[in-house]
Parts: sequence; structure tokens; C-alpha cells
Amino acid sequence: MDALLAPRSLVPKQFHELSLRGRVVVSQMPQAVTTALLLLVLAVVRAPWLADPLVLWGGALTAVLTLACALVPWDRLPERSYLAIPVLDFVPIGLLFEGLFPNVLGVPFLAAIPVLWLVASAQLPRSAAALGALLTTAMLWTPELLRPGPVVLSALTAPLLIPLMILAIGTMAQVLVNSAEAKDAQLRRLLAAGDRRERLLSTVLDSVEVGVLALDETGRPLLTNNGRLYDHAQQRLARTATSARLDLYDGAGAPLPAAATPIARAVAGESFSATLVRVGKPPGQQVLSVTARVMRDEDGRAEGSVLSFSDVTELVDALQAKDDFVAGISHELRTPLTSIRGYTELLAMDERLPSSAHSGLEVIERNADQLLSLVEDLLSAHRDAADLHRVPVDLVGLLEQSVAAAQPHAARTGVSVKSWAPDSLVLDCDPVRIGQVLDNLVSNAMKYSPPDSAVFVVGTCTADRAQVQVIDHGHGMSPEDAGKVFEKFYRSRTARMSTTPGLGVGLALCKAIVEQHGGTLTCHSTLGEGTVFTLALPRTPSPVAPAGVGYARPGADRNTDSGVVSRA
Repeated sequence: MDALLAPRSLVPKQFHELSLRGRVVVSQMPQAVTTALLLLVLAVVRAPWLADPLVLWGGALTAVLTLACALVPWDRLPERSYLAIPVLDFVPIGLLFEGLFPNVLGVPFLAAIPVLWLVASAQLPRSAAALGALLTTAMLWTPELLRPGPVVLSALTAPLLIPLMILAIGTMAQVLVNSAEAKDAQLRRLLAAGDRRERLLSTVLDSVEVGVLALDETGRPLLTNNGRLYDHAQQRLARTATSARLDLYDGAGAPLPAAATPIARAVAGESFSATLVRVGKPPGQQVLSVTARVMRDEDGRAEGSVLSFSDVTELVDALQAKDDFVAGISHELRTPLTSIRGYTELLAMDERLPSSAHSGLEVIERNADQLLSLVEDLLSAHRDAADLHRVPVDLVGLLEQSVAAAQPHAARTGVSVKSWAPDSLVLDCDPVRIGQVLDNLVSNAMKYSPPDSAVFVVGTCTADRAQVQVIDHGHGMSPEDAGKVFEKFYRSRTARMSTTPGLGVGLALCKAIVEQHGGTLTCHSTLGEGTVFTLALPRTPSPVAPAGVGYARPGADRNTDSGVVSRA
């Protein structure tokens, strides 16, 4: 039986781990110990007082009730049977009071002990205090009522203060017990809800393919959702495993130092997303995509981290196979296309050919040029651009070259290209790579601009960076397309529906080149209105050049008004 003899919040936890019989014995012990101590003190101080039979009977009856608590199988009796013990405790208390009166006046207050037992049992939540006061009154009045002769009213009213005090004590205890019971019930509900959420979390974690690892602020694992994850996290992604660290590499295949492992970064308070980590050595190397988020308390202090990772080995291998295939095909296509273009030019130089043949050769040459341009884009997208050859370069000169190179195409399509730039934008960069970026941005703007429109190339600078904006008033893009325009092989819906050729690799390559320079390349577009590409590069201060020496660059003569170059 799980009846509570006292609220869990008021007694040690071990009490509720006892059997019902053990709890009854423990609840009776205060009464038994207090009575034993009282009799022991009297035996030492006032031994003659113990000669009264009522005192002896009171002590003996207390001992019998305590023995009954230990011997009676309470769990086999009706639920509230054990409450007979605190009720019967009033009998030995009354005997002791009657036998020791008037030598010891405080004996009736022993009634507070069984009253507190009745209240704390939680079996009589509304009547325990009142019942205790009534039993105390009965304990005090019974000797008076049993004495021979008429009952004196003053003898009944004189001790009424004691039952009132017992009632007050019981009522206060009842209030505390009820409050504790309410809090205990609420705590049990919260614990049950917490257990349910924990079971739900465990079920969810065990049902997903993504591995999850929760760590405290010291890096100690708190939660994991499968054994394989634990092995990876502790043996291969750990901060301290020296042998495992030797087999841990970043996405590019470079060995990871101890401080750069995912767990070390997470414990250091870093959050990151979709970081590739290679585990082991080829050919059995495994690629994991790792994401980490820092948990913080209400004050913003880090209190742990959660890492999730998934096995993307097959996806990475498939992408690499695709890149190798495209690169190989591109190399194979380049040679025959170059031959076709060369022999077409030779045939076109023959003046004996009729005009219809020349027209056909022009069609062949134009389409061969388009195919060769697409092949070059594919090769550029797969070319290793990690090595940059940085030199001090005047960015305005590169702008002029790109604008000048676009003029023939602009003349054919009716699109005008206008540029503005200051006198000098000197920075450290790879002129070939940045020129490639500018050429791509200007040619794209012209490609998607309608006839008789204008493309604007604007260069500006601040103390720490140089900026180039390429603005067109063409088809524009939706926000969704603008957000994906730098993804490799992605083309917007408008571009796919147009007759403009392209593979969608140029802008991805441009962004990679700009980021290698520590800069940014962004796109802002409005569907039906046009697009603005903004290139920003970190600027180095212009060195002081000797007299008569400067940065040479091709271009039109400068208009020195306001220090701005203007050309159309």
C-alpha cells in the first residue's frame, strides 16, 4: 500500500522507501521516545512519582502500542487502519497526566505528537486538527466525569486552553501540510511532464538519421542518440585523442589541428553550419557534415553545445565524380571545337566561295564560338584557383579594359556601356582573376539587357575598400533566384526561358575568386526592372610613387571634374 503518512517535502526521501509497517513504526517513535525520556527523568529526579499505578499503566500502554506498530501487518488491513495508533496514544497520555498531576503540568501537551501524526498522514485532510482537539478534550474530561460525586463545571472549563492550543497547532500543521501536498502534486506533474518530454526527445533522436551529441561547457557528453555517433564523437572528433586527430582532415583534405576539431570549436563557444570533416585516410575516408550550436542561459553565458552531423561520403563522392566527368568532357570538346573554328576561318578567307557559303560559315563560326565559350566556362569552373598572384594593381585600369572589351558586342546589340570611376583605385589583387570577374559581370549585364538600354559600371572607394557596381535594366530576377544566382550550374527561370546561352558557372567562379581575395560579391535584383552586382575588395593604401612614375592603364582621357572619370 502506498498511502502517505507525511508529505514528501516534509520528511526525508528514505521514509517513503520504507514499507508501510516501517513507516508506522517511525511515526510512533516520537511518542514512544518522549514518554521513555519522561519516565527516565522522573526515575532519576522524582522516583516516588513513578509509584502511581496510572503512570506505570501509561508507560506500559505506550510500549504496547509501539510494539503493535512493529508486529501488526498493516498492509493486509484496511487502508486507514494504522490511524488507530495515534488515536489510542491519547489513552496513555491521559493516564500519565492523571498520575502525575499536579506535579507535572505539561503532560497534556504530549497530545500534540499524535495530532501531528494524524495531520501529517494526509488521510484526514479536513478533520485531523479538529479530531485531535476533540480527543484532547476527551482525554482531559474523562477523569473528571469518572470521579464519584457531582461534576464541577469549573473543573471542565479550566483545562480548555490546552485543547484550543492543540487545535491551533493542528490547524497550522494542516495548512502547511496542505500547501506542501499541493506543491508536491505540482512537482510530480512537472516531473511526469519532464519524463514524457525526455522520452519523446529520446524517441525523436533515435528515429532520425542525423547524429546528435550534446555537451556541457567542459566538453563532457550529456546526450547522444546512437552508439555509432558516440564512437565518432569521442574517438574521432574528440579534442584529446592524438591518434584519432592524425586521421582527421578538413573538407579540402588538410589535417585538422587539435583546436580546429568540431568538439574543440563547439566547447570554445563557436557555432558553425555544414562544416565538412574527413575521417580516416583514403580510400576508406568518411566525410561528415558537422553543425554546432551553443546553448546559453538567460544571462547569455555558454552552458554547453549541441553538435549534429551526418555521413555525406556518398554525396561528396558523387559530386567529385560529376566534376571529374564534366571537366574531362570539357577538355575533350575543346580540341575539336578549336579545330572547327580554325578551319571555318580559313574557309571564310577564300574569296571564290559564293555569298551563301560565307553566310553558312558565319553561322558555323558563331555557334562554334558559343560552344567554345561554354566549354571555357566549364573548364574555369573546375580549374584550381587557389594560387593567387597578388600585385599592386589600379582597379580603374581593369575596369577600362573590361569596358573596352565589351564595346564591340555593345555595338552589335545596341546596348551602351557607361562607366564612372575615380582617378585611382589601387589595391593588392591578382589582375588576371579580378579582370576575369569584371569581364564576366559586364558581359552578363549586356547579355540580359534589352536593345537600346544602358549598362552602368560605377567604381567607388573608401579608406579601407574599393567597390564596383555593375547595373543593368534588363529582365531582373525574383528574390529566390537572386539568392541562388551564385550557385554552380544554377540559372534563373528568366534566363532559362530566354534564348541567351549559358551554363550558370561564371558567377559561381566569380564569387569564389572574390572571396579568395577577402572580398564580397552580392546581387540585388528586382524582377522586370534590372539587377545590381556589387563587388567589394579590401583596399591597400596607395604607395608613394617616385616622380614621373605611376600606374599605367589603358582608357580614354580623364575628365578631371570632381576627380571622376566619365566615359561612354
